[in-house]
Amino acid sequence: MTAASLSHPLDRQGIITKAAIFANLGTAPLVEHAVRNGEGVLAADGPLVVQTGKHTGRSAKDKFTVKDSETADSVWWGKTNAAMTPEHFAALKADFLLALGAKEQLYVADLFGGSQAEHRVNVRVVNEFAWHNLFIRTLLVRPEDSELTGFVPEYTIIDLPSFKADPARHGTRGGTVVAVNLTEKLILIGGTAYAGEMKKSVFGILNYLLPVKGVMPMHCSANIGPDGKTAVFFGLSGTGKTTLSADASRTLIGDDEHGWSDTAVFNFEGGCYAKMIRLSPEAEPEIFATTKRFGTVLENVVIDPVTRQLDFDDASLAENSRGSYPINFIPNASDENLGPVPANIIFLTADAYGVLPPIARLTPDQAMYHFLSGYTARVAGTEIGVTEPEATFSTCFGAPFMPRHPSVYGNLLKERIAKGGVKCWLVNTGWTGGLATMPGISRMPIKATRALLNAALDGSLNTAEFRKDANFGFEVPVAVPGVDSKLLDPRGAWADAEAYDRTAQDLVRKFVENFEEFAEHVDEGVRQAAPTAA
Repeated sequence: MTAASLSHPLDRQGIITKAAIFANLGTAPLVEHAVRNGEGVLAADGPLVVQTGKHTGRSAKDKFTVKDSETADSVWWGKTNAAMTPEHFAALKADFLLALGAKEQLYVADLFGGSQAEHRVNVRVVNEFAWHNLFIRTLLVRPEDSELTGFVPEYTIIDLPSFKADPARHGTRGGTVVAVNLTEKLILIGGTAYAGEMKKSVFGILNYLLPVKGVMPMHCSANIGPDGKTAVFFGLSGTGKTTLSADASRTLIGDDEHGWSDTAVFNFEGGCYAKMIRLSPEAEPEIFATTKRFGTVLENVVIDPVTRQLDFDDASLAENSRGSYPINFIPNASDENLGPVPANIIFLTADAYGVLPPIARLTPDQAMYHFLSGYTARVAGTEIGVTEPEATFSTCFGAPFMPRHPSVYGNLLKERIAKGGVKCWLVNTGWTGGLATMPGISRMPIKATRALLNAALDGSLNTAEFRKDANFGFEVPVAVPGVDSKLLDPRGAWADAEAYDRTAQDLVRKFVENFEEFAEHVDEGVRQAAPTAA
C-alpha cells in the first residue's frame, strides 16, 4: 500500500514530512527493508535477528502520563503512573514532529488493539525502523484490506529510537521517554529501541478504556481445553504466561494481554512475544519451532556471523532476549483469537524466596487478595536496572500497565469470578529448596508445573487430598500422580526447616505490609484472606 492510499493521511494529524512513507507493508517487504537498512540480519532458518542496544527491557521509570482535566481524577498517580505536565508534553510533541519532518523514510502501520470487534481500538504506529513496524504489525491485530479502507486512527504511537529527550525542556529523567497523552490520544516513545514499549503502550490504552465499558482487561495468557473450557494465566514477565499457554493439547487464544467481556475472553493482540533465553525444543517445542520461521523477529539473540546459527543459551547481549511471531505460528492457535469466558484462573508467580508451593487452590476471597497483591520476582534483564532476581509486588499482576486504581480491576475480577463460578489457583514457577540466590537452588521443573496445571484444568486435582498451608492459609495438594511429592512440600525441600520458617514469615510480613494500601478498598472476607504472621 502506498502512502497516498492511507485513508487518513499523516498531514491530517499534523505530521508534515518529506520522508518516503511506507504504509501497511507486509512481512516480506518489511524484512527486506530492515536488512537493506542494516537494522538486522537473517538467521540460517529465516528469522530476522536484531539488537536493541543498551535498552533490552522496558524503561519503566521513564514512562509518563500527562496529567490534565481528563486524567487528574481517573488515573492512579504514584510510582507506576508518573505525571507529566501538558506544557512539557507540548514541547516534546513539537520536537517529535520536527524530528519526523527531518526523516528520509518512515513506516506506518494501521492496526487494531483487540480481537473482539465491539471492544477494539484503531491504532496507528509511525516508526523510523522497518523492524519496529514489522514487530508491531506482528503483535497487534492486522486488519483485512477491506478494513483499511476508511481506517481512521483513534490513537497514534510515534516511536523514534534516535530521538533524545531533554530533561529541562521535556520534564524527563534523561534521554529516554515514553509519554502518554490520553486526551490527545498520542504516545511518544524516544531514546530506546526496545520494541516492547509499543505493545505495552497499547495495553495501557485498553486498560484505561475497557473498565468503563465493564470489560476486564487482563495481563494474562489464555487457552481452551479439549472440553471447550477457557483458562487464563495471570503473571508478570518471566513467570511463564507464554510458555504455559503454548500447550499442544490446548487451543491458544493468546500469550499476554486479553479482555474478559460478557461473552468472551478475547486477545488484544495478533502475535506472541516470548522470552528466548535458554529456549529448548524439549521444554518448549511450539515456541522453539517459531525460531525457524521467516517472519519471526528475534531481539538480542546471539547469532554466529558466519553460519547464522542461533545460540539461545548465550546471554551476553541480554537476559531478556525475545522473539515475536504471529500467533498462527503456534499450530493450535485459535482462528478467532477468542474463546468462552473462563472456567479457571491461574495466578503465576516466580517466588524468589522458595516459600510458595508449586500449586495451591484459592477461595474467591484469596483470589482477590493475591490478584491485588501480585507477588512475583523481577528477573534480571526484564527491566532496566534490575541485575538480580528481586521480590516485588505488582498489583493486578501488571501495575506498570494499569492506569486506573487497582480496586477498579479487582472489583471487576471479583464480580466475574462470582458470576461464572470460576475456580482459582496460585502456581509458583519460581524456585524451590531455598532462596533463588543460593548455590544449587533450582527452578520448578516445567514438566511438574504442566502436570499440576493439567490436573487442575481437567478437574482431577479436585479429588486429591489437600493440606492447609500454615503461613498462607490456602489449600495445597499432598500428592499428585506424576509429580514428586517432595515438590509439593516447600518446607521439606529446604535443608534447614527453621530457615524456611524464618524466610516464610519474612515473606508473610511483606505481603501484609504491601496490602495495607488496599485494605480499605476491599471487604472483610478479602482482608481475612491475608497470610498469618506469627
